[in-house]
Amino acid sequence: MTLLFATFLFLHGLIHAFGFAKACGFAELPQLTQPISPFVGVLWLIDGLLFLAAAGSLFLWPRWWWAIGACAIVVSMLVIVPSWTDAKFGALANLVALVGVVFGFLAQGPVSLRAAYDRDIDRALARVASAEPVTDADLAHLPAPVQRYLRATGVVAHPRIHNFRARMHGRIRNGREARWISLAAEQYNFIDEPARLFYLNGSMFMIPVQGYHRYVGPSATMRVKAAALMPVVDVSGDEMSQGETVTMFNDMCVMAPATLISPTIVWEPVDALTARASFTRAGHTIRAELSFNEAGELTNFWSDDRYQTSPDGKHVKKVRWSTPLGPYRSFGPVRLASGGEGRWHEPGGEYAYIELTIDDVQYNLRSR
Repeated sequence: MTLLFATFLFLHGLIHAFGFAKACGFAELPQLTQPISPFVGVLWLIDGLLFLAAAGSLFLWPRWWWAIGACAIVVSMLVIVPSWTDAKFGALANLVALVGVVFGFLAQGPVSLRAAYDRDIDRALARVASAEPVTDADLAHLPAPVQRYLRATGVVAHPRIHNFRARMHGRIRNGREARWISLAAEQYNFIDEPARLFYLNGSMFMIPVQGYHRYVGPSATMRVKAAALMPVVDVSGDEMSQGETVTMFNDMCVMAPATLISPTIVWEPVDALTARASFTRAGHTIRAELSFNEAGELTNFWSDDRYQTSPDGKHVKKVRWSTPLGPYRSFGPVRLASGGEGRWHEPGGEYAYIELTIDDVQYNLRSR
């Protein structure tokens, strides 16, 4: 959809070159019957360049492309009105562009979920500290399978983790029989002053969907909007915060194994391939069970402390949750699972509600 709209803006911009060519005598263009002064011709050229810039900014400067697009529409109408007989259909194209600009403002502008996400990230990144390396001594108190996991992922001798960013793609649905929605997501996790910030873009019935999971301080919220305007989900409360505590610990286990040395985690050995853990954050204590294979890889994560939200976002219930993990691959200096599923274990049987492939993981960032 973004590529299609960018192509539309690009072509609309090129058409504005006709006004400049007519004004400067570079072409006859008998279709343009009304005279165009050199000054107005320059405005036609400038406006064409603005539309071309808006098209490029959709990819290069997505947070602010709508501002360039808005300027292009205003200038376009200023040059179209004097040549209304010849250029009136350009006003219809501007109307289409205006719809995109309004959506861009709502989805990326200062009042958007994306802007709130970016502000939270900037505040958290301002407190990044230096990182000492993880040592073998740091692993000594961990159950044997967890120690093997940390060594298999390669975290020993690498810096302790203060934050990490992950980018991923996949699909999600809000029920066993619900329609899958494709998504692309980005998240930042902060460890010293724990926070989890997860932002997603998706599409449902050709309508763009944006969502922001925010867990900062003692409380978590989840907001989802359709077309950047209509609220679809708006959830908060103790159940949401406890559920996000489970998710935060799962993130640590899957994408930041070096954080498992944290004193906020109490470990309980079970057997050679299993360990249990209690994790406390902001007054919420959750429990989980981790399963490993003979190669030392984490293969699954289970918890009975997560809440399932109803499709309308109005009700929650506690349901067993698991995240079976996919094949492992290298992400820079560490080796992690390349993806996995989120599964609900309902009385009627389990099912996957989200499937994700991890595209990139980076640690100890100082800026976005």
